[in-house]
Amino acid sequence: MCEKCSGQLGRRSFLKLAGAAGIAAGIGAGLAPFSARASGATTHVTADEALARLKAGNTKFVTSPQLCEADLAATRKTSAPNQEPWAAILGCADSRVPPELLFGGLNLGEIFVARNAGNMADTATMGTLEYGALALGIPLIVVLGHERCGAVAAACDMVSKKAKFPGSIGPMAKAISPTARDLLGKPGDFVENVLRESARRTARLIARSPVIAPLVKSGKVKIVTARYGLNDGLVDFYA
Repeated sequence: MCEKCSGQLGRRSFLKLAGAAGIAAGIGAGLAPFSARASGATTHVTADEALARLKAGNTKFVTSPQLCEADLAATRKTSAPNQEPWAAILGCADSRVPPELLFGGLNLGEIFVARNAGNMADTATMGTLEYGALALGIPLIVVLGHERCGAVAAACDMVSKKAKFPGSIGPMAKAISPTARDLLGKPGDFVENVLRESARRTARLIARSPVIAPLVKSGKVKIVTARYGLNDGLVDFYA
């Protein structure tokens, strides 16, 4: 299911963070001076090209789901000192939804992945995506939900059945519950409706980031939403 075993692995010097200047033109006043830059070249892949690669990879995953023999040892050596990812994926922690596989068997260094239950943009995840967009020059961010998501189902149960969950599971699901409350009683499958709308809202939240917003406005970054089908393996990119 590899799109290309060789991948698109370039070279980049280690990334540096410094506090000497503003990150980009167009960021609002009042933001503390900050810069995060790559000291080497970033990917030459555009957002549209990255999206096409993901779609082609998923098609290969569905139609020809055999494992290829990627030369991981060689790739590890070339990618160890540098990385040049061309897409960032915010996905669910569900063990059945590994982005590297469902997008065609991508190799080391190709995609920048953040995962948590329910694919939510909490503080750590938002910082991860901001770093990827700004410091690594990643042109495409995908918020990837999936069929029968347990975190979304928990949020739906909190709203519809007053369910309670122990430890940090409750607060985790509670972050999705506003979407569930808004969609309770709407036509269609409750969990399916919430997982799609939750991904949309997360994408809009990412787009409002003071770091990412100017990159989106300038056309350097595109943010899209997608839903993975556990049964058929298809990734549906939707608005």
